[in-house]
Amino acid sequence: MESQPSPALGILRLEFGRPPTDPVPGGYMDSTWIGMPVISETAEGAWTERVVHGDPALADAYVAAARRLVDRGAVAICSDCGFTLRYQTAVASAVNVPVAMSSLLLIPTLLRQLPKSTKLAILTANASQLSEDLLVVRDPGDLSRLVIGGIEDSEVWRMWVERPIRPASDELLTNAVIACVERLRVEHSQIGAFLFECTSFLRTAPAVRRITNLPLYGIDTITRMAAASVLRT
Repeated sequence: MESQPSPALGILRLEFGRPPTDPVPGGYMDSTWIGMPVISETAEGAWTERVVHGDPALADAYVAAARRLVDRGAVAICSDCGFTLRYQTAVASAVNVPVAMSSLLLIPTLLRQLPKSTKLAILTANASQLSEDLLVVRDPGDLSRLVIGGIEDSEVWRMWVERPIRPASDELLTNAVIACVERLRVEHSQIGAFLFECTSFLRTAPAVRRITNLPLYGIDTITRMAAASVLRT
């Protein structure tokens, strides 16, 4: 009898242009934070710039990669880039496991968790490309409570759009994210919580929590929810 693959969290990955490396401690691919095996598949051709700009031609590549993950035992599927929210419907329609492509799916829930007098700050890899279609909410009142900051002017972003992608050190990434956080806090005193669009920002979470003392959410939040819905304890 053919053995069944072990249940795992499946992560759809960007095209890096180089062989996979060991997971970065504290990063999204590090299975210690989720408490279950993590497997991944690359969506062919999904370079950073193509995904961030929402290239519709990538939908088929994401669907194909998601199906490979299910064949390998994925019981829930997520993605390593929040901008892949544009492919959420296509992937969720193609597989029979929970799919949560982006932390941006949390926006409506988080707005309702916060007092109406406060704002939700979204920290993204590229604020100039985080268009309204990615913000999930449509109500003008909800939209007015969102503030967006990005690191698109940083060295980190320039490294991420290279082919192959160049990895950023923890120090370089943390400095870029903290600078963004501090800028937003000066411009918007009503911020009540932060949401990471970018999955790589998870590595900076301890520093962000330390300087803001505010709730912080990210892809780990929605991934844990998706995984918990199917895990048998």
